[in-house]
Amino acid sequence: MRIAIVDGYSTGELLAKALANRGVECLHIHSLGYLPSVYDGIFSVEGYTVDLGYEPEMARLVQRLTEIGVDRVVAGSECGVLLADTLTNLLKLPGNDSVAITARRDKALMADRVRAAGLRVPHGQAFDSASDAVSWFVRSGLPEAVAKPTMSLGTDNVHFCADADELEAACRRILGACNLYDEPNTKVIVQERLRGVEYYLNTVSHDGHHRIAEMWRYIKAEGANRAQIYDYEEPVDPRSGEGPRLRAFAYDVLDALGIRTGAAHTEVMLTATGPVLIETGARLGGGTTPEIVEKYFGVSQTGLLTDALLDPARLLAFTEEGLVSGFTMRKVALINHAAGTLHNYDWLAAIEALPTAVTAGATVTPGTWLPATVDEASSPGYVYLASADRDEVIRDYYQLRAQELAGPYTA
Repeated sequence: MRIAIVDGYSTGELLAKALANRGVECLHIHSLGYLPSVYDGIFSVEGYTVDLGYEPEMARLVQRLTEIGVDRVVAGSECGVLLADTLTNLLKLPGNDSVAITARRDKALMADRVRAAGLRVPHGQAFDSASDAVSWFVRSGLPEAVAKPTMSLGTDNVHFCADADELEAACRRILGACNLYDEPNTKVIVQERLRGVEYYLNTVSHDGHHRIAEMWRYIKAEGANRAQIYDYEEPVDPRSGEGPRLRAFAYDVLDALGIRTGAAHTEVMLTATGPVLIETGARLGGGTTPEIVEKYFGVSQTGLLTDALLDPARLLAFTEEGLVSGFTMRKVALINHAAGTLHNYDWLAAIEALPTAVTAGATVTPGTWLPATVDEASSPGYVYLASADRDEVIRDYYQLRAQELAGPYTA
């Protein structure tokens, strides 16, 4: 079997390894004519059978993939979604609906399509100028707003604005910058600020049949400059409490966006009046360690997608029974309180020494200037805490936060 992965960065690189371990020939394709700087020094094509590089001429790329005999094309990260879906349709391989390709990447078009399907999305609109965005905000009567690029991901340039002045400054900053993939931000989306509990659902689909591989709850905190930052996330049993409601909503979103075959990462805010879509990515969820998730919960999204690519019947036979675990787990985002240069990784030893720590990692390299944490990119790293005793996990979480107050990352 031969599978082409478009922009196999982040979790896409882990997918390539999982497929190679199962005897699959993996080919890599770049959707951009360069390697995004965020992946410089951390991405390698060594695990691929062939690196096809960047081919700007679509007809030539399709011909080349046809000659090779590719069985599937998969997006490895967010920037690869458009090309992966386009190639899948041109090659007539199992994939997603061709009509909604752009809406699976552009957040404004995404919101429009999901709203048209009768599902709730934040009240908002996209703009190419800060003045137009501010005028709309003033007319809307919204007490607060969120501004972010229409074509990025994670917490990249996400701003929570309490008034028109803050919104104007945020929009000017976004429109004057590039996204995480070094692409200029040509539009900014401004939406109402949602209040509630945020979740994400990592799913795998085949031919319109969806399955949840992972459901997690986000807990956020206030970082430097009042920015909302990731604090920690914890798994949620899809069969209990809010699970069935979130599952049904996420599946309806996937249908609205034409996500029929492959992975998806859907973020939902559960408000007092019900679930509201934040956004969906037609690719694997990022920032995960599949082997840890599999160790404690039996399955990961990466593992389930691997199974589905090799044998769709395995996905259709998959149920949520195995997602329940007797363990408490938290994936904790590290928070830097003092701006400075990251000199070394000595601080990792203290984190790994926490009794419930099962793995920890750094996302920045020594010698890098590290600001006080305001978003995902300025977090020094992460740690997974897990135990059969919930109190032990909570104890170690507070111990970690106490250690961070001493400024270990930039001391």
